[in-house]
Amino acid sequence: MQTVPEEWREGSGDRTEETLMKRRGDHSGGEMKENGGTVKGEVEKESLMTELTRLVQMTVKESSWWERRGMDCSILAAAFLCLPPAFLLLGSSQLLWFSAGVLLMGVAHAILTIKGTHLASHGALSESQAWSKFWAIFFIEICGSFSARAGVQGHIKMHHAHTNVIGLGDSSVWKVPFLPRTIYLFIAPLSVPIITPLVALAHLRGNSPLLICRTILMVTLGLYSQYWLLIHVSGFLSPVSALLCMLVCRAMFSVPYIHVNIFQHIGLPMFSATSRPKRVYQMTHGVLNLPRNFLLDWIFGHSLINCHVEHHLFPFLSDNMCLKVKPVVSKYLTEKKLPYQEDRYLSRLQLFFNKYQELMVFAPAITELVGVQ
Repeated sequence: MQTVPEEWREGSGDRTEETLMKRRGDHSGGEMKENGGTVKGEVEKESLMTELTRLVQMTVKESSWWERRGMDCSILAAAFLCLPPAFLLLGSSQLLWFSAGVLLMGVAHAILTIKGTHLASHGALSESQAWSKFWAIFFIEICGSFSARAGVQGHIKMHHAHTNVIGLGDSSVWKVPFLPRTIYLFIAPLSVPIITPLVALAHLRGNSPLLICRTILMVTLGLYSQYWLLIHVSGFLSPVSALLCMLVCRAMFSVPYIHVNIFQHIGLPMFSATSRPKRVYQMTHGVLNLPRNFLLDWIFGHSLINCHVEHHLFPFLSDNMCLKVKPVVSKYLTEKKLPYQEDRYLSRLQLFFNKYQELMVFAPAITELVGVQ
């Protein structure tokens, strides 16, 4: 149980999902009075998120289109341009060139299905709602073999809206308690390419026939197009070899993908739905940044690696903009004596390996805000 100041508590029933960067003047000046007494400093405490939002918005307004979206769009475009040479290299009979094709295909696929789907789910690739919806369907369903609606619902409306809230956004979806730690951390992630479309099908139950047909069609299109190109362009002689190649390329970064998803939330303070803190405290206590990593930064995106705190505070920003506002956010949180949590990848891996039962099997402890009921 963690004792924190009373003003950190957010009252039950008044919690709504905030649309950051669009809020204006959500606090009034002067002192507030309650039961005949003056509550000093409450306005200042409530304006922390608003003040930080204003600082970040200033940085965004001063940024060019290239900084806001262009850089990340270019990375995704480069990944697409890597696909033709990858298919050609996979047709080589020489081991070196074939291996280069596998590597190139794996990197390109990871960029599209991790970075691309993540940005698309947040609408960070375009200011147009129509284009944002198109990119979400394209990246999540065609490239990622998952349901766009289920992806947005689970990630945006649950994980982000209820970060580290038990039973809502506590990252328990990543837990598989019956698996031993070595299997879970290093072997089971390789099955993600197989499990993903199956989970997508399970999420289609209860949806409209039109949505079900669209999702199945898009997922099938993505999988079959890669299979067809491996047979007719790369020259694979058997369906089994083509499917095996697809699995290897799609599973290439599955292990760090699972690691990143559990390292940055599980093991940090968890809250109950009725006693969660205000947003700025919830995100600064329940989210962790990993250090810069050249490979993962470019493949997964800054918002999933070294700017995860910034991403949860301002989820609609692109990866490049999260990186640009990082100094602003870290400086502000430090000045306000709020936590800005960071840890090394190997340090988190060691922690999860040594405390696997506590973190991934048993129910997490709830961080209770003592002082207000």
